[in-house]
Amino acid sequence: MMAVGFFGCCGAMRESQCVLGSFFTCLLVIFAAEVTTGVFAFIGKSVAVRHVQTMYEEAYNDYLRDQGKGNGTLITFHSTVSSSASFQKVSPPGINCIDEIETIISIKLQLIGIVGIGIAGLTIFGMIFSMVLCCAIRNSRDVI
Repeated sequence: MMAVGFFGCCGAMRESQCVLGSFFTCLLVIFAAEVTTGVFAFIGKSVAVRHVQTMYEEAYNDYLRDQGKGNGTLITFHSTVSSSASFQKVSPPGINCIDEIETIISIKLQLIGIVGIGIAGLTIFGMIFSMVLCCAIRNSRDVI
């Protein structure tokens, strides 16, 4: 990120089309990576939900085998899901727990998606301004 910022600042200060073009290319690659990551995140959402649900069920089965040692994974999950002390106890992997896992992942992915769209918008904004500045430099050199 520092290199990309360096290209942008130096290209603007030195009025270098080459460096501004490099800045634009870097932003284009970053934008493509953001879009690709977003697409894969929403395509793989169901896989992520199933994986976390399986981990929860395995942790619960481990707890049933040795109830004396306790299970930090289940206790942490339940304390994250609900702040009430009664729900923080380890409960069987019923419909509530499994559904809650899916709800939490959906909410977090929506939040990540919103932030990603905002960052992609800023990246597009930077690409537009770098090309405008690059064209302005080319036009001012043609006049002189």
